[in-house]
Amino acid sequence: MKLILAVVEDDDATVLMDALIDNNFSATKLASTGGFLLRGNTTLLIGVHDQQVDEVLRIIRRVCVRRKKLMPQTPAEIPTSVAMPMEIESGGATVWVLDVDQFHKI
Repeated sequence: MKLILAVVEDDDATVLMDALIDNNFSATKLASTGGFLLRGNTTLLIGVHDQQVDEVLRIIRRVCVRRKKLMPQTPAEIPTSVAMPMEIESGGATVWVLDVDQFHKI
């Protein structure tokens, strides 16, 4: 057994959950915050058999793509009177695959 922890952007979470359910995987969804942007993320806990890990990773890669966004800068970040937006890369997923000693559904 494996436990897949996947941290994804909130924008991708619903589509990813739907894709997992369509492929007969279940997941527990947790709200989380962190990273450079301090924006909302979703952490998914997905329990699978060893041979299912690659399939779940394929689903995550298909849904959670990296993309470029323009972020407004606050006046404190730029001392000029005109704040130019800053291009950043967001999206994708951070994934851990952990061994599970035991799993119980009670």
